[in-house]
Amino acid sequence: LADNNGEVQVTMLNGGKATVKLMDGAIMIDNAKIVMTDIDAANGIIHVIDAVIVPAE
Repeated sequence: LADNNGEVQVTMLNGGKATVKLMDGAIMIDNAKIVMTDIDAANGIIHVIDAVIVPAE
């Protein structure tokens, strides 16, 4: 994020694009704010966001 003016495009699993950006000290994925990170789960790590990310049609 630091190298791209606080914003980068990523490819989602379905092939769609999402914008990850730093806004007011928070990391956003499109319009979803990451509110909790690094929660251990049995099969990986969970990051909690405050919105649903809906893929474009």
